[in-house]
This record gives sequence, C-alpha cells and structure tokens, in this order.
Amino acid sequence: MFLCSNCFLLDKEDETYARALLVLEQCLAIQQDDNSKGMVLLGMSTLFYERGNFSEAIDRLHKIEDLNISSMGVRVAATEALVGIYLELGQDDTASAVAEVCRQLMDAIKLEIGTGFVLEVLDARTKAIEGLVKLVRGKLKKAESFFLGVEDDKYFTGNVALSYGEFKHVQHDFSMAKKLYGMATQEMPDDNKDFKIPYYLAACNIVSEEVEMAATCTLGQLESHLGNFGVAEEILTRALTIAEKHFGSHHPKVGVILTCIALMFRQKAMREQSSSLLIQEVKVAPYKMQGLFRRALDLLKGPPLEVEGRCALAKDCRRDILALARGGYAETLCVQQKRKDEAEKLRSLAESAWRNPRLSLAEALDVSEHSSKVPVVDARISRVL
Repeated sequence: MFLCSNCFLLDKEDETYARALLVLEQCLAIQQDDNSKGMVLLGMSTLFYERGNFSEAIDRLHKIEDLNISSMGVRVAATEALVGIYLELGQDDTASAVAEVCRQLMDAIKLEIGTGFVLEVLDARTKAIEGLVKLVRGKLKKAESFFLGVEDDKYFTGNVALSYGEFKHVQHDFSMAKKLYGMATQEMPDDNKDFKIPYYLAACNIVSEEVEMAATCTLGQLESHLGNFGVAEEILTRALTIAEKHFGSHHPKVGVILTCIALMFRQKAMREQSSSLLIQEVKVAPYKMQGLFRRALDLLKGPPLEVEGRCALAKDCRRDILALARGGYAETLCVQQKRKDEAEKLRSLAESAWRNPRLSLAEALDVSEHSSKVPVVDARISRVL
C-alpha cells in the first residue's frame, strides 16, 4: 500500500486534519503487513508534525521500531524524520544517537547481503543525515567524513543534496553548493514523491515539500552572500510562497523564511551603506526590516519578553531562529532613540539564547563580502548552521 504525502495536507483546517487522522487510524487497523503499517505510521507522524504536535509525531515514528519490518526504506525514513524533529527541538544528543543506531543497522545489513542500488541510495541517505547532525553541532571535519561517502551524483536527490549543499555553503564552496541546491529542488515527478518508491519514503520535516522550500531558501541565502540581492530577493520570495502554500500563512516555518528575507535586506543595507550608495534606501531599510522581523517573531511564537526573561531558552524549539530574529530586530530598533532600551533588552535575550557552536550571534548578523563565516539557515529543521 502506498500513500501520497499530499493526500491529507493540502487543507490546513482542524476539521480536515481530524478527518485525515481518522482515515489513517482506520487504515492502520486493517493492515496485516508490518511494512504497510510502517508507511501508515509515517503518514500519521507527518500529520501530527505539521500541526505542531511533535510528541505524537515522535511516538508514531518510534512505533515503527517495534514492527517486524523488512523494508529498510521505512526504517531509514523513520530515522531521518526522528533526527529531523530532534534537531528542530534542539535535542542534538538524541538526534545523534538515533542516526548512529541506523548507521549500525545499515552496516550490518551491508555485511550480510552486500550492496545494490537500493541499499546504496539508503546508505547515502543515512550518511547524509549523520553529516547533518555533525554540521548542526559545528563539527565540520566529522561532517565531511560522512558527506565524502555520497559524492556520486546519482545519490544527489532531495535531502542528500540539500545537506551536502549546506556543508559546501558553510565551507564557502559557493559554486558547488549552488549546484547541489539545484539538484535538491529537482525532485522526482509528483506521482513518485515520498511514498511511491519505497527507498525514497520520507516523513515530517524531511518530506519533499520541505526539501524544496529549504533548498530554495538556502539558494536565496547563497545569492545574498554573493551580493546578488535582486536575485536573492526573488528566490527567497519563492521560498516564502512555497512555505505559505504548504503550511498556511500563519505557520512558524513562514516565520523562518521571513527571518531570512529580513537578514538579506540587512546585508544589502550594510553593503550599500559601506559603499555610500542609495542613501535614501539605506535610511528606509531599517523600517522595512523592522516589519519583517516583527512579523517573523509573531509567527515563530516566541514567549512574551516578561515571561521569557525568567526561563531558560536553551531547549526551546526554533531557538536559533528566534535568537537570530530578535538580534536582527534589536539592531533595527537601535536607530530610534526612544526604543534603544527595548533594543538592548532584545539583544540581551537573543545573546543569552544563542548556542551556535560555529559562529557568534554578531557574526551571524553582520555578514559582509569579507566575512570568513556565513550563517546558513536550514528551514527544514529551523536551525542556523
């Protein structure tokens, strides 16, 4: 039995989701084969994830581990989804442990039955998800050891291409990163996505729509880092359209994309200010960015300032993006004398929440043509690499 990832996700109304969940529960109840049950559970986990119910999504993915499944495609898809969710939640140790278990299982299967195209594809996906974990944790050399194993172009689809592209982006290999981002968006035809081919199964924040959105977003960021701001704005706007179409206009993922757009305008303003060009636009830019950052923060659902000051943010979902958006918003408020106190409060909150191991918040915000480090926002997992 095969399911299309879009079957139940086009309409984001609560009633539609409730009906979709009921259908999947009935479908699960009548399945006799554990592989089919596993695919239904993948669909259920995606449904819960997109409604923001991460705990239920994780529960359905763990249920797959209890099944007598012969399909490695189902197991790898469940592993990718678990790792993706744990990374989005900031639970990097757990994400690493899950990825390592899958790697050990894959190694054991290869020893037992050898290799073939299907296992090679699944092996590349397993390596790529481990590489992504290392990349999130700032361990670039360890990440490279996993990505070097997937350098064959025939494996450069979807998440493999996107994660490897992000690695190259962080390394300033912009030409290769751009090529890989293009490959990531050139997914299989619609009728073959996610559930049609067993070894391309995907769930939660690893589904093809998320990959398309994230790859488009990272490509826009890359063009911004190259100083091609007109192209960057066009591409990032396309990523925003994808996010709004898939998730709805009020979803936190839309806030992630808006943060990237605001940062692009900030980089543009800094570049133009340093070259004394377009003075009037430079003066207007802070107010344009304020609106974008404010809208992004509303969608990212950050807690009120007075509440947040009394709690630890280290474990908050989308912590990286919240800190980046608050830091950027604080910088735009600094130009207004009456709002400098508010700006300082926001900056302090952002800095206390920032945990990126590779670059400081200041480095992430103040990107120039001479920067040795550039931030890369992965919209799949809502993290800054």
